[in-house]
Amino acid sequence: MSDHPQIEQPATEGSGPWLERRYFIDVARPRLSPAELMAEVRCDVPRFSPELLAGFEKQAGADNGLQVGDEFHITILGPWNGCVRVTEVGATAFEFITLEGHPEAGRIRFEAHNLDGRPDVLHFEIRSRARSRDGLVAFAYDTLGIGKKVQEATWVEFCHRVAQASGGQALGDVTVETLTEPAGQHNRLERHD
Repeated sequence: MSDHPQIEQPATEGSGPWLERRYFIDVARPRLSPAELMAEVRCDVPRFSPELLAGFEKQAGADNGLQVGDEFHITILGPWNGCVRVTEVGATAFEFITLEGHPEAGRIRFEAHNLDGRPDVLHFEIRSRARSRDGLVAFAYDTLGIGKKVQEATWVEFCHRVAQASGGQALGDVTVETLTEPAGQHNRLERHD
């Protein structure tokens, strides 16, 4: 572990279109409340990520739990690995920002809450707002589709594992949405159920 903190890599420093991605699942009659479920996720983030696609290893911070400033190294299937830093931790949500060298530039948020008007249904969502780190990553992600497939498989499996940990019954599969914001064009929403 380096004594020098890594530099954050916000989306403004990335390349290509801004992408907002949502991965979410609803769970009926969960055994855990949103706060209890997210406490379980915060205690062991690597357990919820498929290690072969994106293996999380804490590089800075306490062994258990999450605190602002903690850092993870992520071994990502393919040619690029990356690091993230915890920027926010709450009872029902936490957020990472990518660090210099990560294939993406931006933030990703993990959150759970009960659906409005449905206290018996828990909604878990992963939402990222990012751009590719550079043109080469953008080419591999968008043109070849390699990064997109790995990323989607990672976060879909993460959602499945969180739903299972909740102790409830998933109300369908994980929904995946991508909002693309190319320069000078209107937003376009893609949805995959």
